[in-house]
Amino acid sequence: MSAAYKLMIMSRSRLFSSLLSVLTLIYLVCTVLSASPSLHPDEVEALKDIALTLGVKHLNLSEDPCLTKTLVITQDVLKEGQNSTIRCDCHFNNNNTCHITHFVLKTFSLPGRLPPEFSKLRYLEFIDLCRNYLYGSIPMEWASLPYLKSISVCANRLTGDIPKGLGKFINLTQLGLEANQFSGTIPKELGNLVNLEGLAFSSNQLVGGVPKTLARLKKLTNLRFSDNRLNGSIPEFIGNLSKLQRLELYASGLKDPIPYSIFRLENLIDLRISDTAAGLGQVPLITSKSLKFLVLRNMNLTGPIPTSLWDLPNLMTLDLSFNRLTGEVPADASAPKYTYLAGNMLSGKVESGPFLTASTNIDLSYNNFTWSQSCKERKSLHINCGGPDVTIENSRGRFLYEGDNYGLTGSATNYYGKNWGFSNTGDFMDDAITEDTYTVSSESAVSAKYPDLYQNARRSPLSLAYFAICFENGSYNVKLHFAEIQFSDEEPFSRLAKRVFNIYVQGKLIWEDFSIREEANGTHKEVIKEVNTTVTDNTLEIRLYWAGKGTTIIPKRGNYGSLISAISVCPIPVQIHPVTKQQHKQRKYHLILGIAALIVSLSFLILGALYWRICVSNADGEKRGSFSLRQLKVATDDFNPLNKIGEGGFGSVYKGRLPNGTLIAVKKLSSKSCQGNKEFINEIGIIACLQHPNLVKLYGCCVEKTQLLLVYEYLENNCLADALFGRSGLKLDWRTRHKICLGIARGLAFLHEDSAVKIIHRDIKGTNILLDKDLNSKISDFGLARLHEDDQSHITTRVAGTIGYMAPEYAMRGHLTEKADVYSFGVVAMEIVSGKSNANYTPDNECCVGLLDWAFVLQKKGAFDEILDPKLEGVFDVMEAERMIKVSLLCSSKSPTLRPTMSEVVKMLEGETEIEEIISDPGAYGDELRFKKTAEIGSSSLPSDYLVSITSSCESAYDLYPLSPDQLCRRYHPLRRKEHHDDTSRWLRPELDNGAYIAALLLPQRDDFEVCDSVIFWLSSIISGQREIRQIADIKNSDD
Repeated sequence: MSAAYKLMIMSRSRLFSSLLSVLTLIYLVCTVLSASPSLHPDEVEALKDIALTLGVKHLNLSEDPCLTKTLVITQDVLKEGQNSTIRCDCHFNNNNTCHITHFVLKTFSLPGRLPPEFSKLRYLEFIDLCRNYLYGSIPMEWASLPYLKSISVCANRLTGDIPKGLGKFINLTQLGLEANQFSGTIPKELGNLVNLEGLAFSSNQLVGGVPKTLARLKKLTNLRFSDNRLNGSIPEFIGNLSKLQRLELYASGLKDPIPYSIFRLENLIDLRISDTAAGLGQVPLITSKSLKFLVLRNMNLTGPIPTSLWDLPNLMTLDLSFNRLTGEVPADASAPKYTYLAGNMLSGKVESGPFLTASTNIDLSYNNFTWSQSCKERKSLHINCGGPDVTIENSRGRFLYEGDNYGLTGSATNYYGKNWGFSNTGDFMDDAITEDTYTVSSESAVSAKYPDLYQNARRSPLSLAYFAICFENGSYNVKLHFAEIQFSDEEPFSRLAKRVFNIYVQGKLIWEDFSIREEANGTHKEVIKEVNTTVTDNTLEIRLYWAGKGTTIIPKRGNYGSLISAISVCPIPVQIHPVTKQQHKQRKYHLILGIAALIVSLSFLILGALYWRICVSNADGEKRGSFSLRQLKVATDDFNPLNKIGEGGFGSVYKGRLPNGTLIAVKKLSSKSCQGNKEFINEIGIIACLQHPNLVKLYGCCVEKTQLLLVYEYLENNCLADALFGRSGLKLDWRTRHKICLGIARGLAFLHEDSAVKIIHRDIKGTNILLDKDLNSKISDFGLARLHEDDQSHITTRVAGTIGYMAPEYAMRGHLTEKADVYSFGVVAMEIVSGKSNANYTPDNECCVGLLDWAFVLQKKGAFDEILDPKLEGVFDVMEAERMIKVSLLCSSKSPTLRPTMSEVVKMLEGETEIEEIISDPGAYGDELRFKKTAEIGSSSLPSDYLVSITSSCESAYDLYPLSPDQLCRRYHPLRRKEHHDDTSRWLRPELDNGAYIAALLLPQRDDFEVCDSVIFWLSSIISGQREIRQIADIKNSDD
């Protein structure tokens, strides 16, 4: 064998060996891969249930999430901020089985609720569902997870009380509930979470104090209560939390003095307290050498700034703005990078000291530092905030809005032009950005008359002030232009963002807790706020201030503070001209003509009033009305039953159409009506004189022979009761409900206080509130109300109204004031909020006897979300809803003196006035009628000349019972009554056709009283098939 052949054989042998080695390696790799651990099958199924509850639309489990370390829930590329991390522990079953330990789904706008199914992931330690659109509350099933350590559900729409059951989650180290809609008090049971290191409640609606049980949380390092409505003091025990590193109390509501022990905590890194009336006095001594952030803003601090503050080695941010600090800043002071001392009374010269150099992060504005500048006076100002120069042309001419986008950066920016400037203060904290931007631009078009003014805006995390330094003294009109261009309504979770700030003009607070989105009813829409002001020292100042309220983490951290698009200031013209003799004669001539015209107008008014009186008092059949009977028959197709749209206080109401196409509503006086011509005349005479956007308009009348008819404007959406409880198909969102409620309040305020003739309606309820095509509310049937001139109250012998809506003092004793209407309004307002009828709702809770009682109990618990109508859709202001609930309960107080006037109610609903504390239960009839046993009826004590009566309109009776008033009048007859005599009363039990008994207490007054007008009745309850009287009334002659 040749050497070459042997060499070839050897080469082939080596090649074969190498190939065999490669194949062996591939086999081993495949074997290893085939043996990779996988997620437990039960947890795969659990993930499907969890995704369904969260509202995930596209769950993809084709790959093992433990291997990919992600949960695929979208077909799109992940956007900025989105996170779908899954972490697993795969050391089970000889490294073949995995269990999920970390579950993160952030910023996906998931619309579902928090899944109880998480309890199926037995090894779960970490849950993060921040920045979604989840509702409900924290499921108590999670308490069964033995390893659960962290729950973060920030920036969702979770409501109700913080569950007391959280106290059972004993292994928790982190609990993040920021930026939700939790209400009620902080549960004391949280004190059981002794392992807790982080606790965040900021941006909720919590009330009450901080429970002392939280003193047990000795491991806390992070505690945040900002932007709530807490009250009471900041607890002393916080000063004993020795491991605490961050404490945040922006606008928490806590107002009592702050314990000095807090400032002696050695491990503090971040301390932020602002906007409280706490009287700290001088700036306290800070001992923590680790402190990086110190915010004591708007805290009423006095005296000089301690020199020790300048010596803190790690301090990066110092904010002592808007206090009353005095003295000079030391020339050799070493200022932190971000230093805000605006709005104090510091003195000295701006040019002195290295501390007062032109740093872009140091703000000394609004102090007593001296500077001088001269300029030419001007009368107007137009600024395009955050943008370039923009020219706007309108009917008054062309206006140049000067831009302020000068490329200025830094957290303390000051610009001084020839005639105006601005000062922007603050750093957007927690956004992980060292150099913030203070101007923003819109990526979408803004709905506005001049959209160029709203494409850019200037924002500020603390204080933004614009000032004109050379204005002529005088009166000016200021217009502030806003559009929310940083938030969006496209992503559901972004709708939860709340930008809230205060607006000052000339140092006066004009708008508190101003929200651009709420004012404009959405994002990328213009809203212009207008105010008149006076310049007296040639200086005009407009300041926007963030008081620590609103969300700070939506759509991401660092999104908060004020924002403005443009400013325009124009003089208010005052025209004063010298008067010549000729002008004097002309004015004298005009005065004479004016007086003559006034006399003629009054004459026509009087003649018109007489005409109306003749019109309605004519009984001989002559056609004296604005409409003839023939006209109205043609308009209503001879009162065709198909055109019947309702049953009013006078009878049937028909829809009609006049020859010119105008739609009308014709109220035809029914022969069955319990009312007569007196009330009919009242209605015509009063309504014809009254005009208000929230009152139904009267077009005219018809009086022919025995026919009495009224012609009203036609309102397309019928009555409020149909919209809330009927089959109208209307979906009333929150904005509409609030508008309806406010409209009713304004209408009643006009009747009570602003109309020439003061009117008490006496029968406010859902069927007497009509809705036009735009769902504006209008009060009807107020012409039936009793007039009163100067008297403040009186006892009426004819009580007109509907049981369930009448004020107790009016229903029981005939005591009538405007406060009776206020009570009825409170009932209707609660119906609007809850979507439940006061006449028909029976609470499940045995402790509650009606809608108001049920709502009062829930309000005391802080469970406002349980009161809201579950049919409500879309996003709405929870605080506004809570305000309406409180107004409703305040209006329905059992004592008239506790109820506000309707003008006060309007201000409360508009947020202009604080709502008084509700100290009284709702005034149900049970408060006036203490039910006792039948045998105790003789103890009832009333004066012999006292009369109580209810005059129920046909409509009112129909609303309550399937019995007509004429049936009551007919069946309730002395010959059919069973009497129980005592000195003051007769106990009657007349039997009706339907077998039910009516319980009534008749009070002897005069011989000619009518039973129909003088009965207080209750339908008996049905027990074991027999109708029995269960309760009787012990009427107390008191005002309680």
